[in-house]
Parts: sequence; C-alpha cells; structure tokens
Amino acid sequence: MNHFQTILAQVRVLLSGCQPRQVQALLDSLLEEELLSREYHCALLREPDGEALARKISLTLLAKADLDLAFLGWAWSQLQAPKVERGPGCRDHGDHGQCAAMELGPLEGGYLELLNSDVDPLHLYHFYDQMDLAGEEEIELCSEPDMDTINCDQFSRLLCDMEGDEETREAYANIAELDQYVFQDAQLEDPSKDIFKHIELEEVIGESVEVLEEAGQRSQKRSFPEEHPLDLKHRKLADPSTSLVGCVTLPAGPIQLISTFPTLPQGLWQVSGLGTGISSILIYHGEVPLASHTLPSSGPAVHSLPKSPGRPGSTSPFAPSAADLPSMPEPALTSRTDMTGVERSPSPCQAAAEDVIQLPKWPETVRQFYHSLQDWHQAETAGLEGVMVEVELLRARLEKGSHKSQERELATVDWAERQPASGGLAQVLLAASDRRRPLETRVIAVLGKAGQGKSHWARAVGRAWACGQLPKYDFVFYVPCYCLDHPGDTYRLQDLLWSPGPQPLAMDDEVFSHISRRPDRVLLILDAFEELEAQDGFLHGAGGPACTEPCSLRGLLAGLLQRRLLRGCTLLLTAQPRGRLAQVLGKADALFEVAGFSTEQAQTYVKCYFEGSEYHERALMLLQNQPFLLSHSHSPTLCRAVCQLSETLLQRGEEAELPSTLTGLYVGLLAPVTQDSPPGALAGLAKLAWELGRKHQSVLREGQFPSEQVRTWAVTKGLVQPVAQQVPGAAQAELVFSSFLLQCFLGALWLALSSEIKDKELPQFLALTPRKKRPYDNWMEGVPRFLAGLIFQPRARCLGALVGSAAASAADRKQKVLTRYLKRLQPRTLQAGRLLELLHCAHEAREAGIWTHVARELPSPLSFLGTRLTPPDAHVLGQALQAADRDFSLDLRSTGIEPLGLGSLVGLSCVTSFRAALSDTVGLWESLQQRGETQLLQAVEEKFTIEPFKAKSLKDVEDLGNLVQTQRLRSSSKDTVWELPAVRDLKKLEFALGPTLGPQAFPKLARILPAFSSLQHLDLDSLSENKIGDKGVSELSATFPQLKALETLNLSQNSITDVGACKLAEALPSLSASLLRLSLYNNCICDAGAESLARALPEMGSLRVIDVQYNKFTAVGAQQLAASLRKCPYVETLAMWTPTIPFGVQEHLQQLDSRISLR
Repeated sequence: MNHFQTILAQVRVLLSGCQPRQVQALLDSLLEEELLSREYHCALLREPDGEALARKISLTLLAKADLDLAFLGWAWSQLQAPKVERGPGCRDHGDHGQCAAMELGPLEGGYLELLNSDVDPLHLYHFYDQMDLAGEEEIELCSEPDMDTINCDQFSRLLCDMEGDEETREAYANIAELDQYVFQDAQLEDPSKDIFKHIELEEVIGESVEVLEEAGQRSQKRSFPEEHPLDLKHRKLADPSTSLVGCVTLPAGPIQLISTFPTLPQGLWQVSGLGTGISSILIYHGEVPLASHTLPSSGPAVHSLPKSPGRPGSTSPFAPSAADLPSMPEPALTSRTDMTGVERSPSPCQAAAEDVIQLPKWPETVRQFYHSLQDWHQAETAGLEGVMVEVELLRARLEKGSHKSQERELATVDWAERQPASGGLAQVLLAASDRRRPLETRVIAVLGKAGQGKSHWARAVGRAWACGQLPKYDFVFYVPCYCLDHPGDTYRLQDLLWSPGPQPLAMDDEVFSHISRRPDRVLLILDAFEELEAQDGFLHGAGGPACTEPCSLRGLLAGLLQRRLLRGCTLLLTAQPRGRLAQVLGKADALFEVAGFSTEQAQTYVKCYFEGSEYHERALMLLQNQPFLLSHSHSPTLCRAVCQLSETLLQRGEEAELPSTLTGLYVGLLAPVTQDSPPGALAGLAKLAWELGRKHQSVLREGQFPSEQVRTWAVTKGLVQPVAQQVPGAAQAELVFSSFLLQCFLGALWLALSSEIKDKELPQFLALTPRKKRPYDNWMEGVPRFLAGLIFQPRARCLGALVGSAAASAADRKQKVLTRYLKRLQPRTLQAGRLLELLHCAHEAREAGIWTHVARELPSPLSFLGTRLTPPDAHVLGQALQAADRDFSLDLRSTGIEPLGLGSLVGLSCVTSFRAALSDTVGLWESLQQRGETQLLQAVEEKFTIEPFKAKSLKDVEDLGNLVQTQRLRSSSKDTVWELPAVRDLKKLEFALGPTLGPQAFPKLARILPAFSSLQHLDLDSLSENKIGDKGVSELSATFPQLKALETLNLSQNSITDVGACKLAEALPSLSASLLRLSLYNNCICDAGAESLARALPEMGSLRVIDVQYNKFTAVGAQQLAASLRKCPYVETLAMWTPTIPFGVQEHLQQLDSRISLR
C-alpha cells in the first residue's frame, strides 16, 4: 500500500478548502505536536505553492511511523468553518421572508480575532444597519456567539480604537498586507473570477464584479503625513470626500457609505440582488481625487470613483508581502475602462459615518519631532546672507578620466548639449524612480565645485519640504558630512538622523521606530560628501548593521550606500566631483551638476544684495568695470564676497575700485578684520586651516584654537561659524570655516609666512609639475593661486596689510624661489589643465616678468580638447593670447565653454583659426547675427574650421547636417553662390559609428556629402565595423559626380556584397580623374562583384592602389582582376589575398604581375 499517496490525498482535500488562517493553524498544531521544527514551520508558512506545501506536510506525517490518519481527521475537525447561530435581533426582509441575520462564530479575544476570522464585513454592515436598535441596549463585541454583534457606529469606533494601540495596529497591518497581496493577485490573474472568494461572498453576490477607472489626480495640497494611504503598515481611514470608493448595488433604498477593512481590495465593486431594502452600499478606502465618474447603468451615480492599481504575483495564501520580498519586480499598473459620472449628495447614514470616523494620529512624541524638524528647516536662511537666487541643475554623467588611473570624472558636455533639470525640485528627487524598484533605496548625487551653491541648494530642499512642497516625504534630514568625519567615533542611525539645532530634540526609540517602519517616506541629505573622502571603501565594506547597533561611520555609510540600511529611502548626496568618492558616485541612480550663476544671475544677486541701498547702481558699475571678478561671479560664494567688499568700499565714501585678482579680493575683506584682532590670531587661524586641509577636513573643535580669544574673534568676525548639526555626544562644540575658498586663502597665507616650510619645498604646492614620490594631492585647490598672489603682489597692499611689514618680509626668500621655478617652466610641455593653472597663478602674481614669460612660451596650436573651460579660464586665456603678440589656433571642442567666453576668444585678432563644437558655433553665429555684429560674424565664420572631421555619434552627423543647412540658407539669401569656409575647406571626413548606429546615420551623411566640394579623403572604415551595406554603397555612389576632388575612398568592413560592388563599379568612372586609393578590405564580394570591378579598372586613369583582401571571390574572380590589371599600367598595387583563393593560384598570379600583393 502506498501510504504517501494516501496521506497526500487527504492533505490535499484538507488544504483545498482552507483559508490562510486555517492553514496557519494546521501548521501551528503540527509544531505543537513536535512534528515540525520551528525553522521548518517558518519555511512552510512562506511556501507559495499549494501543491508543494501539501507534499511537504505529507512527507512529514509519513516520517512518523506510529502516526496514522487519525491526526488528519482531528485536524479536519479543528479546521471546519464554525457554525453560527441566529442572533436574537434577527428580522426577515425581502419578498421570500429570508432571514438576513448573519451567523457569527466564537471570536475569542475581540479585535484581532475579528480580523482573523472569516466573518464577512459586508454581512456585518448589511445586517446590523437594518436592525431596529431603537429601545434596545447597545450591543458590544464579546466572545459569546449570541452576543458577538456590532452595528456601523460601533465598528467605526472599533477601528479607531485599534489605531490607538501600537501592538494591535502592527498585527493588524501585517494581516492587511497579506490579504491585499492575495486579493490583488486574484484580480489580475482572472478578472472574471470571484475576487471575494476569501471573504465568502458567493451567496450574496448576484452579478459580476466591475472595477471602475481612475479619473482624477490627487490634490496638490500637502496633507499631514499620516493621511497618505500608501502606508501599508499604518492604513488610515480617509475622509469620505477624498476616498477610494467601492459600491454594492441593491434593488432599492438609501445609500450607505462605510469604510472598508484594510484587508479588502481597493477600488469599487457593484454587487446586486441581495434582496434587501438597501439600494447600495458604498465601500471606500484611501484617497480620491476630485473628479467625476458614473456608475454602470444598474446602479446609482457616485462622485469621485478612481481605481487602485493592482499587482501581479502568486495567489497562494502564503505569498509574503512586498515588504518581505524586496527582490520582487515592480508592481504593474492594471488598465481599466474610464467612466464618467454626476454628483450625488450623501445620505444621512453617510453623514453619520463621517462624524464617527476620525483620522488616526501619530504618537505625540513623533508629532513633536516632526514639528521641530519643520521649524528647524524653516528657520534656515534662504540663501547666501538671506539672498536667494535659484541656481540651475543640469543632468550629468561620469566618464573615465584621461589619465591612467581608474577614477571616473564628471563628463564635459558642449554648451548646447546641456540638459537642464526641468520639472522643479520634486522631479529632481524622482529622477531615479525609473531605475529602482519601489522598495529600493534611490541615490541621487548633486555635484559641483566649491562655492557653486550645493549646500544652499540642499538646505533649500529642506525648506521646501517644511513648506509642504514635497508631500512624498514625511521626514527630511539634512546632515553636513564635515561634522561626521572623526576616526574612531561610533555611530547609530539615530545619531545620523539627530534633530538639528542648538537644542536638539532627542530621537527616542518610539520616534526612530516610527521612522524606520516607513523608510520610503524618508529623505536623507548628506551634504559635502567629499568631506568623507578619508572613509573610503563604502561599496566594499561590511555594510548593513542593525539599526540600533553602534558602529563605525564607514559601516554606517556602507549600509546606506549598499542599500541595506534604511532600505527604500531617498539618499541625496552633494559633493565635489573628485577623489576616491567617484566610485561611490558612479553607483548613483541619477547625477546632477550645479551650473552656478550666469552673468545675468550674478547681476540679479547684486541687485538683491543692495536692494533698498543707495549703493545699488554703483555696486553694479564696480562689478561690470572689473571683468575678471565678473567672470568669477558664476560662483555664488565669490559673488557674495564681491558684494561684501563693494559694500565696504562704497561706505568709505572715497573713489572705490574693485581689485583685479582673487587675492586682492580676500585681502580687502580680511584687512579690516585684522585691525582689532588678538596678537597672532590670523597666523594661528591660518596654520589651523592648513593643517586641517592636509587632512581633508574643515571642521574645528574649540580645543584646537590657539586661545579662547582667537576663537571668540574668529566667530565674531564671521571667519568661522557653528556647525548646523552637532554630533550627539560630542565632547566639544564644532565650528567650520565660512567657506572653502576662505580656508584655501588662509592655508596659502600660512605657506607664505611659515618658517616651517622649507623654501625648496614651496614649488610643489603650486601643483604644476607632478612629483613621482610623495605627490601633493592639492585637495585645497585654491591654494596655488592664492600663494602666488600673496608672494608676488606688493607687500604694502597684500601681506603687509594682513600681518604687518615685519612679518611679511619673511616671504622675500620664497619669492626668489618661486620666480626661479616659474621662469624655468616650459608651458609647451604642460597638459591643458596644468597650463590653465599656470596662467591663473601668473595672473594672480601680477608680476610682469612672469606674465611675459608664460605668454611668450605658449604653443601656437593650443588644444584644450576635453578640458573644461570656466568663465575665469576663458578670461585669463584671452589676456594671455593678447600678451603673446603672435597668432594662435585654438581647439575648444568638449570644453563646455559658454557662448560669451567662446565669442570673446575667437573674436581676438591673434586667433587665426579655431575648432569648437558645431552646435555651439552655429549658436554663436545666430546670436551675432541677431545682435547685428556683422563684421565679427564674418570674422568668426572665416576662422572656424572642422578639418579633419570624425563623426563618432549620431549627434555629430546631425550637427554636420545643420552646418550644411546653415550654408544653404545663407546662400539662398544672396545673389551669388556662397559657401561657409568650414564646409568649403573640409578635406578629410571619417565615419565611425559602429555596426548599430552606422546603418542608421549613413543615409543622413550621404545626403550632405555633395556640399563638401573639396573633400579628398572619405574614410568609412571603423574598428568596430560600420556595416553600411549595399544600400549605403548605392547612396554613396550617387554622390560621386559632386565629389570631384576625392582621392581616397575607404569602404573596408562594411558588409558589401556583389550587389553593392556592382553599383560601386558603375559609379567609379565619375572619379576617374581624382581617385588614387580604393579599399574594399574585409567585405563579402564574390566573383560577380570582382568581375564588375575588373571591368571598371581600365577606366580609372588616376587610381594607384586598390585593396580587395579578405573577400569571398574565388580563383575565377582573381583571374579576372589580374587580367584587368594588365590593362592598367598606372596602378601600382593590387592587394588581393583572400582565403577563398587557392594559394597556388595566388602565387601564380603574383608571378605573372608583381604588382599583386599577397600580404
């Protein structure tokens, strides 16, 4: 006898009619009988396949030799659906006198047992709302079968009471998640099936279930966080006017609006034929947009009836929730039919339900923490000294650096390719949503150089949330990373999320537990992430510590970045794009770059800064009269410093003039501050700035200051400021330099004054020539320029104004060392980035000898290909080109130079030719034409060249087409034929888009080829093959009559067959006077194609070299080519080796004609 099959059949029957709660009870009983281990019990609870579950239970029972089928009989009796008795208040309704009373089984324990039971909530509302309770005592929920009845008001109060108990609410949420998961699965697998099978509605549903379409958008007004229905852990009862509605339609009677169990599926259902006096019951759950819908014709019209998206998956009662399965695919949205509708006033019962139902509230400690967080964000200043000018964010990407290291750098895009982040702040934060599943952590990085406004933008995110503009998040935490980088310290996640402010509100366990349950409602901002550069290895460390366990900062950040800790949150990083953190930024889901101020934005900032002041117009004039500082005003930090100095100069009442260097700017700001400073205060602070900078830090602790007087002076004068968020448990209060550039200036000041730095070591801090041993990392990137300025500028107006003439004399020897070093440099040998840094150092020095030496040693062909050119770079480069007094050609491709800087450089008389991005150049021409600058436009057009041009992307081909189109438009507006010099003089064109984009882009190129009348070299070969095919060859052949200067045609590796070869042979005579070299290497040409080429060869009087190696023609085709070669005495070489020709035949042909090459 097969005992296993017998037991399996019984188990299958037992499980087939069980509800999930009953199956769990069966497994619990097996655990109590010690037939299952606790681990195996947990595994069976999560088994998604019913058949597999039955087999596993059967094997467990079979393993017990002394166990017969009696246990299954006992289990069956325990799992039978409880019989319920008729309640005492039952009355008959309907035509057949059927009793509408609902039979209730024993519900032991009250609330949770009601949720775990099979009692149908629709029966509860249907029956007890029809009971005439007038004069009867209020019925309370109890464990007795005849007393276990409730009415609508009692049930509403029951739900509200449940929300007040944390333990009950947690268990209730778990039940809600599991049941909703099962329900949505059943709906999606077969909408025609009975979606109410788990709550036993078969006997009361007479018509099919219909689900209405969503017809509105959610209100944009920010509600309190607990009102969001997306929280599966804390399901809320929404206001009826903004709710998801379900409808059960009955023959006649009033409308009853009630709230559903969270275990019911969201949406609307129409159920008819209950045989009662109620016409319909509206079941709503969640929020509803204010829009109109119409019910089907069988039911009344209801206002605002949206749909709820379903989620595909298993229908097993053991399927875990989405929160337990983070690796599950993203839920799919179901598509349903739209419906329209009309408004209907609520019934009296509906109004009563609205009065009873109240929104559940957060615990008081959570609410207090929430409001304190809002208050702190709102108390933050709006920007630099309260002046807010919005900076633009651009989409960015990382690319491999040009040097040999594996670090990735921020890609430099052309000005016309920039992609501003549209849609506002909310869209920036949602930018990574399409790359991650809903329960995955989203990492967004905002990059930019120091002083570009990243930190102020990050604080603006917090202010926007506090003002209700980011309803997606319940909590937004702002963490400045410079206050975290303390080796040896241990942290908990609570410490990272600590409430900021001078008197922070402690995050107790209740608050943290509330936050950690919904990480998807948390936005964590890590500002100045580059400050953690010393904490490398985030992506490879052992991340994912427990939330309550103290660990190192590295472990905590590893858990966040590896998406193991606070999983599902949004992580917003702001950082400078440099150093070892590039590997972390490479894992971000979305990258943005802070663009800084444009010239117009800088002027707007100045106007806002001096708004209401009598110096308003004069301040603008000061800035406009100093173009170098105006170019630096793209940095918000420097723009603010210029305004501060302008205000100081204008208040003196004398003839004001801004300095022409950054060194002069900061000397002007610090000189008045040092007049009443304690002795040696500035030098001590400068030493501290340098020592911290060498450690890649900017945070100072109180004990690090030389004295308490120095600390008080520095805080009072605004040189340092308190850290916005103190680390919990910090022994000392922390301060930070007011700006990174100020720290760089103070560090350079220490190098200029210190006797601890040897003179021979000073040149390394200019970072112009890299050292092989112990290289200087130049983390404080502003130090070289400030150091050159402090050393070389006149003592009385520079170092002497800061520390006195006596102390400044110590820099005399350093000046001699740096002069000798700079004059020995050969600018021609420097890379583009270091050459720009040398120009800036020479400009800051304001020393005529150094400036003349650098300008004269500049190479005539200057290439900055791939090196970013900022507005200050373009200004300094223009000054150096003018000082050199000779002609230059510039390559400005892939520099991201702005149109104003591009125009200023290429308009110089010493620039005879230049290359730049095609799109940027065409944009410059259009702007010059609009401004009416005809002479400058003509000069720029004459200087522009694209020789040689290599198309490596589809955009390159499109830009080339736009250039040709510009020429055609200009020519049509003139009487004579006019050609752009760049188009007219192009001689070499390469096409290298590869096998995917090549066939798509080549037709566009073929259409514009006739415009290049001087084209001599057309290379369609690519290392990855272009594969233009026979169609491409046919399109190319049609252009041969216009390409009268073509000398070299390379068609190698383009998948050309006999069809293409025949087309080519027919068109080749058009090039007989010019073509010198023809390559058809590695194609698919057979004998027919070889024969066509052989017939065309005698007509090619100018042809010297032809390459047909690695094709597929045989000895027949080879002999035809060899015979044709004898008729072409002018051909010098025929490369013909191919594996399909017998080697003996090839050798024989070579012996007949030595011009045949077999290499």
